[in-house]
Amino acid sequence: MEDSIGITEEEIRRYYVLQQEKKEIEYEMKELKKHFYQALDASVGENQKGEMKRGDYLAQRQIRTSTQYEQVCTVSKLEDMQLADFIIIEKRPDTDKLEAAIKLGLVDGEAFEDCKHTKVNQAITVKKLR
Repeated sequence: MEDSIGITEEEIRRYYVLQQEKKEIEYEMKELKKHFYQALDASVGENQKGEMKRGDYLAQRQIRTSTQYEQVCTVSKLEDMQLADFIIIEKRPDTDKLEAAIKLGLVDGEAFEDCKHTKVNQAITVKKLR
């Protein structure tokens, strides 16, 4: 199986080298971003939009905000205020219970075959052996 599809040792080695370089680049970019954030915090304030121009380059910080409501607290207050129209009732199958019932033979698993979606993910890992 070693030579069945024509992948060479050089291709695997190159993948390994690129993988290592990617890790180094991502680490360096993370450190540079941290430095940029600190400089922008000092010049325009924390969580403020800003930019730095140096030579032919412009680094900009954009600020995006999003608000989320804590579900239990919000639903409780809406119910207390009799604002049920503001509450979404979501019906979802309890797939853990369904799978258990199918395994125990309490539910016909074939009846749900058209409802199942199986997701397959692939990953390549390359390690240096010597």
